[in-house]
Amino acid sequence: MRRPELFSHGNLLRPCKGILLFGPPGTGKTLLAKALATEAGANFISITGSTLTSKWFGDAEKLTKALFAFASRLSPVIIFVDEVDSLLGARGGAFEHEATRRMRNEFMAAWDGLRSKDSQRILILGATNRPFDLDDAVIRRLPRRIYVDLPDAENRMKILRIILAHENLEPDFKFDKLANATEGYSGSDLKNLCVAAAYRPVQELLEEEMKGRKNDVAPVLRSLNLDDFVQSKAKVGPSVAFDAASMNELRKWNEQYGEGGSRRKSPFGF
Repeated sequence: MRRPELFSHGNLLRPCKGILLFGPPGTGKTLLAKALATEAGANFISITGSTLTSKWFGDAEKLTKALFAFASRLSPVIIFVDEVDSLLGARGGAFEHEATRRMRNEFMAAWDGLRSKDSQRILILGATNRPFDLDDAVIRRLPRRIYVDLPDAENRMKILRIILAHENLEPDFKFDKLANATEGYSGSDLKNLCVAAAYRPVQELLEEEMKGRKNDVAPVLRSLNLDDFVQSKAKVGPSVAFDAASMNELRKWNEQYGEGGSRRKSPFGF
């Protein structure tokens, strides 16, 4: 998007028109999409399945056409489709509504129009927790499929340092111990854990006041220590188990369709 002139030569160097971010919930797919738009200097349009639906017959197709017409005027732009499986899920279900099918077909047709016009700097960026529910035709239109996994210990420590950057922590706070103790936590889970830990000094102060130890001195909250987080872990656990069935499905889908999968190992020996 920033250097379109580099992709104007030949037929193979054509800009990508579709990227899929998939992974467990709370791993920052939406935040990553916004960061990508900022880094690329592109405008950002965020939609969900409900954005293009209407109770009036034919309105969904009109809204879809209006979306792509607006995006073409706003170019360069990233159209972010959150929970893309709810909008572009597999077709042919027994309970699929006719209006949903028509809207999906209109979306796909408009998308194909973008792919044939390299001059229009418009990117469809989808995010989902359930990539295996996507329609095969949608997967084909999303050639870049990036797995956003749960953070490892090193990245959990980086996330914790950012979340707690402006908090009153005890000296020599052991970030590494906290990172190692939160295996399986997503970025969102870590934020919830930190919020729960931050409430502990407040709760202690209120309990002291209820015991009649309140004085005229302005209350001062103590520093957060590692024990606050250890105690809060009993209330705030990981939202997705590391060995849950959904996680196994995501890893399997990544192996089969994702960029980090085993498909890269050529069976032909070259």
